[in-house]
Amino acid sequence: MAINDWPEDQRPRERLIKHGAAVLSDAELLAVFLRVGVSGKSAVDLGRDMIGYFGSLNRLFSADLAEFSTLNGLGPAKYAQLQAVMELTRRALAEDMKTGDALSSPSAVKQYLQLMLGNRSYESFAVLFVDVKNRLIAAEELFRGTLTHTSVYPREVVKHALAHNAASIILAHNHPSGSPEPSAADHHLTQALKQALALVDIRVLDHFVVAGRHVYSFAEHGEI
Repeated sequence: MAINDWPEDQRPRERLIKHGAAVLSDAELLAVFLRVGVSGKSAVDLGRDMIGYFGSLNRLFSADLAEFSTLNGLGPAKYAQLQAVMELTRRALAEDMKTGDALSSPSAVKQYLQLMLGNRSYESFAVLFVDVKNRLIAAEELFRGTLTHTSVYPREVVKHALAHNAASIILAHNHPSGSPEPSAADHHLTQALKQALALVDIRVLDHFVVAGRHVYSFAEHGEI
């Protein structure tokens, strides 16, 4: 049965408008995004198929076009729409951090980093450059691949920080393996970067490790 044939108080879009997006299930939210289903399936059914196939929203969001298009009813148009929504969300969070104190809203920083790094299948190292008022100046991915002390070059981080005239920086990298717990190498790298940046009077405010929906903060654990 098509969603338009459902009682009005059960339709996802109408429920969202009346009660807010938080009351909808993942499949219902995807149905609002999809707008229409496919032959024999409503948009909610297709949303359930997406969750079942990919296993999680994070896995869905990290799918490339070829994998995304595996399911009937999904293709380049829907893929482009999803990527646009994710990028708009990233930009909205970045705006918040550019106009306010990034340290006063750590949840916004974590959400931003989850969207930036959480869905990547490869290791990525990023730096958030902030000014004297802890407002975001820029966020850049500086390195990717297998991250070790030898593959993340402190001089490059220092060079970019000086180019942005940053007073402080926030370090971040992801663990595609799924565990946010920092390794001994992560700790060693953090200390090496702190020492290098201290020579030019730039502080390291935090180092976040992102693993899907989980984020580990060095500062929250007293490790900065």
